[in-house]
Amino acid sequence: MDTNQLMMMPLLLLIFLLHIASVASSYLQPGFYSNTCPQAEFIVRDVMKKALIREPRSVASVMRFQFHDCFVNGCDASMLLDDTPTMLGEKLALSNINSLRSFEVVDEVKEALEKACPGVVSCADIIIMASRDAVALTGGPYWEVRLGRLDSLTANQEDSNNIMPSPRANASALIDLFHKYNLSVKDLVALSGSHSIGQARCFSIMFRLYNQSGTGKPDPTIDPEYRKVLNKLCPLDGDQEVTGNLDATPVVFDNQYFKDLVAGRGFLNSDQTLFTFPETRKFVKLYSRHQNEFFEAFVEGMLKMGDLQSGRPGEVRRNCRVVNARRTHLLLESPNIMENENIAII
Repeated sequence: MDTNQLMMMPLLLLIFLLHIASVASSYLQPGFYSNTCPQAEFIVRDVMKKALIREPRSVASVMRFQFHDCFVNGCDASMLLDDTPTMLGEKLALSNINSLRSFEVVDEVKEALEKACPGVVSCADIIIMASRDAVALTGGPYWEVRLGRLDSLTANQEDSNNIMPSPRANASALIDLFHKYNLSVKDLVALSGSHSIGQARCFSIMFRLYNQSGTGKPDPTIDPEYRKVLNKLCPLDGDQEVTGNLDATPVVFDNQYFKDLVAGRGFLNSDQTLFTFPETRKFVKLYSRHQNEFFEAFVEGMLKMGDLQSGRPGEVRRNCRVVNARRTHLLLESPNIMENENIAII
């Protein structure tokens, strides 16, 4: 093999992997478990109902898993893996540590599914179904999800650190990030509406309240009366783990989030910037006036985000926190489905 051929190999490999990622979503389909685990979606919804009753905030937390999972090497439940002696997982990544929570809800879903259909339903699909149910159970739209994903064999904290945005991110940076995943400005604004439910920590807004852009002053886009509320909730010398509502109706999925942005009452900088930036402002205004437009765009965005795949080897985990035990030599075998070990190339 000559030098030119050797130089071409990495490029050809990249093209091959991109091709796999682009066609992977064609294997996803509604009703994927209709024969192998027909009650799967009912089981997920039942556990989510119980979680909502027990702690309303928990379902909002679970809904965010889809974004944090799918943007880092595709929708493969890598973010659910615990650290091991040889792997730093994504739970302690910069955007996740002390932020993502309610992993136990996914554990409960998985336990119920394993009792009904052992080794059938992937953790990656659980995230997709649970995210949909979190929206529907709190007053938002219901949609048919495409299923058939596999769970990753590893996680990558560094990738998560490099990809996931900060609460300080501005609209321009968010647009660039979403563009990398073929998600439009419309998708960005609609999917940001996931903050219609839930809470966030004071830690995420201290700079907005006391030192925006290094000025030593608060963010001038914050409504003055709302800033008084935030100052009381998050004093400079206070507990930064205290949480505040992301919009005025934190347990109802509606378009109040966008109404709050128009009024200068967005909690996070990455939210309020959607109204101050011209390219995103038109969608914020649209969704603040027309809830149905928001719901339709949100569903479209969730489906598109759910189609993100990496083309890497996968499996159906028995426990969402750890990969299945297996003989090491099997990882070197053919990339065809290895039925005995539930490993496949997707």
